[in-house]
Amino acid sequence: MRFFTQGKQFMLDGKPFVIRSGAVHYFRIPRIYWEDRLLKLKECGLNTVETYIAWNIHEPQENVFDFQGEKDVEEFIRIADSLGLYVILRPGPYICAEWEGGGLPFWLLNYPDLRVRCSDPIFLEKTYRYLEKCVAIIRPHLIENGGNVLMVQVENEYGSYGSDRAYTQSLADFYRRELPNCMLCTSDGVDATRIELGGLDGVLATGNFGSKVEQNMSALEKLRPNQPLMCMEFWCGWFDTWDEPHHTRLAEEKVAEIRSFLKNGYSFNIYMFIGGTNFGFMNGANIVKNVTQVPQTTSYDYDALLSECGDRTDAYYRVRDAIAEYYPVPPLTAKDSEKRAYGAPIFKQKALLFDNLSNIGTSYYDVTPRNMERYNQAYGYMVYRTHGSIQESIRLMDLKDRAVLYCDGKKIGELDRNRDAWLGMNGLVGKELTVLVENRGRVNYGAYFFDKKGISNVLVGCQYKYGWENISLPMDNLQNLQYTPIEESNRQSPAFFKGTFTVDTPCDTFFNPKGFSRGFILVNGFNIGRFNNTGNSQKTYYVPKNLLKQGENELLLFDEDGTYSNESGFIAQPQW
Repeated sequence: MRFFTQGKQFMLDGKPFVIRSGAVHYFRIPRIYWEDRLLKLKECGLNTVETYIAWNIHEPQENVFDFQGEKDVEEFIRIADSLGLYVILRPGPYICAEWEGGGLPFWLLNYPDLRVRCSDPIFLEKTYRYLEKCVAIIRPHLIENGGNVLMVQVENEYGSYGSDRAYTQSLADFYRRELPNCMLCTSDGVDATRIELGGLDGVLATGNFGSKVEQNMSALEKLRPNQPLMCMEFWCGWFDTWDEPHHTRLAEEKVAEIRSFLKNGYSFNIYMFIGGTNFGFMNGANIVKNVTQVPQTTSYDYDALLSECGDRTDAYYRVRDAIAEYYPVPPLTAKDSEKRAYGAPIFKQKALLFDNLSNIGTSYYDVTPRNMERYNQAYGYMVYRTHGSIQESIRLMDLKDRAVLYCDGKKIGELDRNRDAWLGMNGLVGKELTVLVENRGRVNYGAYFFDKKGISNVLVGCQYKYGWENISLPMDNLQNLQYTPIEESNRQSPAFFKGTFTVDTPCDTFFNPKGFSRGFILVNGFNIGRFNNTGNSQKTYYVPKNLLKQGENELLLFDEDGTYSNESGFIAQPQW
């Protein structure tokens, strides 16, 4: 079977073909649900699934590759094939996707002279090593080899970032050499500058937008005449950040735009068909107005056609009805998952962070504070501690992202990167300064993306403070925490709270950490993500059934303020 372009049409096995695709990121969906989500995509009337491939989950440490289990993208491709779905792959190296660091692995930051997304030789060396792993997986599944992969994307929205055409051309040359019969594409915002900077000769240019379909497609046609017209990202909703309400969009608006694709015979990819979840510490962040960091929420619901937990939405049914006016649509057979409420966990133990630093962290002594990448730490927190007279104003240099300061064990204030990071002592005199710094997610888009975390130095008064214990806390191994019974009174000191809850039959559920402050949540040792009750968006956190077991289950919650609450619980439906 061959897939090629002929004038303004895609041709598949000698017949005109219109791509009707939906975005499903395998790395945001539990593997047990891959088939369910893809079947629902097919039953919506779509014929193709699109996914990024996230470099940072497949090479978490340099030259250590992992494409197994929840990261088995080849199995995702196979499941799609078994359902009769075609696949579009977007391996990066940069993916944006509101994903940690835009998908770039943190360890690249350990190369001080490296420049990403350009012809920097070190970056190209690392990129091609990763892409060689990807193409080895992709090659047997190409449509020309009897598989179901239609297209592979070269980079991602490069026209919004840079002007190094030698870099993007080298990526295209690599794919042409390694996947000689594979159709290549780019995707960018539909304007002359972005299409020109991001596009390549002989490579299909596609557009990204969320409205005005005919206007944008007409603009794309003028910029790239005599090629098929496709929207690689039709934004049917939008992502959420902690400081704003959950984004929603009227179903009628989505359907009206998709009807424009259908009636004109345009190819399209609905971004997102299902958003899924930023489990662990994998949410990204944006920089707004060149200054303010705005991290994304744990939920990547996106107001997509399927909800975060895979339920069909009203928009799903309406889009399906619209597609059915133009193409045959399969009957509905897939079921939404059963949801259950398991009530309130019983918390009996707590572990104060500062009493457990030697149990879960690694200490490094240095003249100055160092960022977490210096210690090969990807995510989590850092604690910085120094001794001596502390009685003047404190300024944290290069703070990324949020810090809580303690003097002689007493909390004295909070700082973050979004404002001048200094704190007055207001007459307080101390002998020990402790700074807890949280990595809230590396920036995933724009000129300031992919940033180092921690602090680089501290001014006390007008003098640099030297002599520090830098304690690395990736929060990925908490087995050695030492617990004490929970007391009724709260201390303003970060703490872990350990509880249990009982499950009769494992089903999907949602945890509401009501009354706690901010931190992260583990269910049976799996990090389901950050929570932040100081924001205005997400209130509940998706717990898929594969994380649960019949009988007693464990909940471990880290609260940065040490706030304890008995109001939390597992409920059957999400809340915003």
